[in-house]
Amino acid sequence: MPAYDKFYSRLAVGIKASDIRELLAIIKHRKDVISFAGGIPDPKLFPKSELADIAREVILKYGDDALQYSETKGLIELREILSDFMRRTKGIQTDAEDLIITTGSQQALDIVARGMIDPGDVVVTENPSYLAAIGAFKIAGARLVGVEMDEHGMDTHKLEEKLRSLKNSGERVKFIYTIPVGHNPAGTSLTLDRKKHIIELAEEYDVMVVEDDPYSYIIYEDGADTTPLKAIDKYGRVIYLSTVSKVLAPGLRIGWIAALDDLTRKFELVKQYLDLHSPTLTQFIVAEAVKKGLIDRMVKVATPYYKSKRDAMLSAMEDYLPDYVDYTKPIGGLFIFVKVNKEGFNTTKLLEVAITKYKIAYVPGASFFVDGTGHNTMRINFSYPTFDEIYEGVRRLSALIKNE
Repeated sequence: MPAYDKFYSRLAVGIKASDIRELLAIIKHRKDVISFAGGIPDPKLFPKSELADIAREVILKYGDDALQYSETKGLIELREILSDFMRRTKGIQTDAEDLIITTGSQQALDIVARGMIDPGDVVVTENPSYLAAIGAFKIAGARLVGVEMDEHGMDTHKLEEKLRSLKNSGERVKFIYTIPVGHNPAGTSLTLDRKKHIIELAEEYDVMVVEDDPYSYIIYEDGADTTPLKAIDKYGRVIYLSTVSKVLAPGLRIGWIAALDDLTRKFELVKQYLDLHSPTLTQFIVAEAVKKGLIDRMVKVATPYYKSKRDAMLSAMEDYLPDYVDYTKPIGGLFIFVKVNKEGFNTTKLLEVAITKYKIAYVPGASFFVDGTGHNTMRINFSYPTFDEIYEGVRRLSALIKNE
């Protein structure tokens, strides 16, 4: 066989595996392992019969179009429906022509990265931040600068300090990346004042804002501010990303980008050379699901169900975890972020031990940090495991923390 390594590009040589995808592959066939890894919705909530009916209806009614190629930006029917959906549910005023349908929100991140980042450009993120976004930006050649967080999300005063320092040093900052509501991995949500501050800073320092919003449909606390940055952006600075993966089904692989004018056109051109267009059939299915109110019904079902799982995990953590462990109390999303204040405790190095000895899986937290820190942290998912698995899994996790 040939020596394939000499044929690899610099990108292929330098690319690293996703901790989550690799971990899920490892434990997929390990029925004895309780998995707190991945951002996986509970399949019990998948509206299988409704989607089956919609799929059949779509093929019979729109089959000639639904099974055909479509335009790169996505079906105009879906874009118009999503434009109305965002106006109705999020207060976002976006024309259908300013929407691009993507193959999941991960492709939206990839398109933004390819369309905006040159090697050496700076992207400012929360620290920690979504690891797959970090990966997409790094592949495009970005240098990532992290901003500290507290219980209210990104500290925007520290963001201001970072932007001032970067400007003074002549760095080229392209955008601020943020998950303002139901943060992944922290579960925090920005206050309205901080959201307004981010937009004002973007205007002052002439940078864009990429708002990633997959989780704001699933909010557990009354009074939590879920206002999108896009809805209060008066300067045209915010690029908005979202998806149906968490509230309908991730297998549909439908997300979208809401931008403006020439920026939308550039993203469309980038997408042309990635996959021509997102799957036509699933676009039709999602369009019908929104029209029929299925997404609205799923949000009403999913929110209390996941809240009960979140509460069960928080209760188990209070019962089992030692006092030197800190953890977030998320008001939205699907994750709890855990910090073990024990000298030498390294969640990356202990992962194999966790899986083989304690039969518990998590995502090591260092993957979410852009500055090489976070080795004593981990992300825990509560949406996928059963209630019994939540309690038993936290007990196993506690044993790992205490004994290793």
